[in-house]
Amino acid sequence: MDPKPNKFPVSALMVFAVAFSLAGYFTFAAVQGDFGLFRRMQIQAQERELAVELAQLETDVAIMQNKTRRLSDNYLDLDLLDERARKVLGLARGDELVIR
Repeated sequence: MDPKPNKFPVSALMVFAVAFSLAGYFTFAAVQGDFGLFRRMQIQAQERELAVELAQLETDVAIMQNKTRRLSDNYLDLDLLDERARKVLGLARGDELVIR
């Protein structure tokens, strides 16, 4: 008797190919997909940039609120009023020399 060589069944090869393909797909999706590692790193970097921008905008708002309060009817800062009149309106006092 001639011993039969042990052949790998085609169905087992198909199951292996499908399992390998699925593992490859899910690995790719976990790294490159919409919710993958690279996208997460991009979102975290964008979050840090936006946090810095938010801090800058909050500082700007605080400065503007302070200037608004200083020019209000209840509290009038004459130095700030003089500065704004000079800058915005181009005013100068009569005893000053204007050099252009």
